[in-house]
Amino acid sequence: MLVKNILAEKGADVETMTPDQTLADAVQLLARRRIGAIVVTKDKGRIAGILSERDIVRILASDGPGVLEKPISAAMTSKVKVCHEDNSVNDVMEIMTAGRFRHLPVERDGMLVGIISIGDVVKKRIEQVEHEAEEIRNYIATA
Repeated sequence: MLVKNILAEKGADVETMTPDQTLADAVQLLARRRIGAIVVTKDKGRIAGILSERDIVRILASDGPGVLEKPISAAMTSKVKVCHEDNSVNDVMEIMTAGRFRHLPVERDGMLVGIISIGDVVKKRIEQVEHEAEEIRNYIATA
């Protein structure tokens, strides 16, 4: 299973914000959409960073609630790991596990085209394992 197949099923909608919007705006969007990360973009869809719930918690813990009036750029991760549509579920699992990421933007030609969450990856991997188990059961039953 490839990332492009996951995006085809779940859709390629991604919540984005710009680096100059406030952390308070980001918190509102995260809560309203019930999501765990926002991709920060500039220049017509180029990825500038990613802002996760963890990023917000960390800056709140260190700087206090007044930090919510700061721009997203103050808390976002600017060195973003990305994946591509031709990456496999296993590729994405390796990237997420190694970096302890829950979300990976999907990039094509330097532009944002989707986002994959750990939930998406786990769901697809479980489906793969269940399909393989069913094939083995069918093989054994017909042998």
